[in-house]
Amino acid sequence: MNALLTPHPWRRYVAIGDSFTEGIGDPQPLDDHPEYHRGWADRVAEELARTVPADQDFSYANLAIRGRLLGQIRDEQVEPALALQPDLISICAGGNDVLRPSGDPDVIATELDAVVERLTGSGATVVVFNGPDIRDTPVMGRIRGKVAIYNENVRAVAARHDAVVADMWALRELTRPEMWAEDRLHFSATGHHTIASMVLDTLNVPHQLSPLEPKPPVERTWRQARTADAIWAKDHLLPWVLRRLRGQSSGDHTTAKRPTAAPMFGAPMPQGSDPHEEPTDDHGESAR
Repeated sequence: MNALLTPHPWRRYVAIGDSFTEGIGDPQPLDDHPEYHRGWADRVAEELARTVPADQDFSYANLAIRGRLLGQIRDEQVEPALALQPDLISICAGGNDVLRPSGDPDVIATELDAVVERLTGSGATVVVFNGPDIRDTPVMGRIRGKVAIYNENVRAVAARHDAVVADMWALRELTRPEMWAEDRLHFSATGHHTIASMVLDTLNVPHQLSPLEPKPPVERTWRQARTADAIWAKDHLLPWVLRRLRGQSSGDHTTAKRPTAAPMFGAPMPQGSDPHEEPTDDHGESAR
């Protein structure tokens, strides 16, 4: 079926959130932006742009920054996003808060409720995300119950404000190891592709993202698995813990990668983080 026979209604999409929406785990270096990450939101915007009639414009901005907590997203991104006058907004927030030992999923959801109310009050269609099932994910699997509680709260918030839920918990493909990046905390390019397809399906937008069939996992001995765990803990978990102890974030020196709404095709990529500054560690935040 020709997608243009049933065009979607959106002409300006703004994505806000943390490392998940920035696209961490899916690096795509550009000539003028070597630290650029593509991610699911870029993929969604590309498909939305393709299904807009030729005589109409579509623009996209992405204000998400890795490591941001819900309160920071509220304070730093919500009003700038609304100032761009979008008719479609996506927000995934609260994952970094839930990861913290003191993170109360009910308190976090109350904060999210106020944010979603503000966003939907603009008249835009708002997409909110719940968390994936992290049952088989090292370290994070221990807080599976907190994530499940938060997810139910997210559904309640969305229902209260007529928002759309992008259901990652039900996306069972995300339980496969190929869907996760090397740091085991962010999604890989395959994971971002799979999530983008789910979001477009949720919005009932025809798209050209074909399903990806992950390769079967490589069989490893117990010793090989433990060695890999030790390397991961040294390279990714320890830096994450040290940043928490120091009150630092991987996004401390990062700015939004697409701060203004611009066409997806035929225009320069808006400049985000300064490519000449010292690179920050892209790892150590939640998959959101």
